Amino acid sequence: MEIIRSKLFENFPEIIFGMSTKIGLNRTDPFYFNLSLTVGDSAAIVKENRNAFFNKLGLDSNQIAYQKQIHSDIIRFVEHSGLLGESDAMITTKQNIGLAISTADCTPIFIYDSKNKIVAAVHSGWRGTQKQILKKTLDNMVNNFNSKTENLLVYVGPSISQKNYEVGEEVAVQFDQKYIMNKNGKLYLDVLMANVDMLNKCTVPKNQIEISHLCTYNEKELLHSFRRDGSLSGRSLGVIAMKGD
Repeated sequence: MEIIRSKLFENFPEIIFGMSTKIGLNRTDPFYFNLSLTVGDSAAIVKENRNAFFNKLGLDSNQIAYQKQIHSDIIRFVEHSGLLGESDAMITTKQNIGLAISTADCTPIFIYDSKNKIVAAVHSGWRGTQKQILKKTLDNMVNNFNSKTENLLVYVGPSISQKNYEVGEEVAVQFDQKYIMNKNGKLYLDVLMANVDMLNKCTVPKNQIEISHLCTYNEKELLHSFRRDGSLSGRSLGVIAMKGD
């Protein structure tokens, strides 16, 4: 099984973190090692895949909190595991609850407040980025949980790169033009940099931000991509949790 780890979070033994890939349990096309129940894959296979992935991280399936991602700016405070309803960001102060983000091109962002012992997980596609869900999550942590941005550690996971993310004019006009590349009359959006800029503007120290530059579209052997594979694309899960005492 191939799992993407964070060098930043590995400095904090109390943090459990990992992102799944297409590689695991010798799964093959079309869905490969898929952790989503909503793409047409066998539910039994998905549950087996999830169990294997969570166990590899040192977690149980019943310790995972899921959200129904709807490309919103809804942020949910998590007090228990299970399916929690519609949102695109989760925050918890609880130990032994893994916050799960499902991705296949959108930007997944994981946050740890090392002083106040809080974790957050954010799903930010173009709609969530336009709504500034990452900034709103950081603001929520500061205003409601007494976080200070100087104590935050952030991992930005693999997502689709600008050169592979063509958008229409109706999307492009919703963003600062510095995030738009016009190439041969086609428009390409840099969702990753828009989110990184949000972190910078919120004064998260740059040396406490780790950015994966793996492109989901380019890494065909490793990563799921909806833009590349359409309805035959599986989904990865990224999970962050705090270990219990």
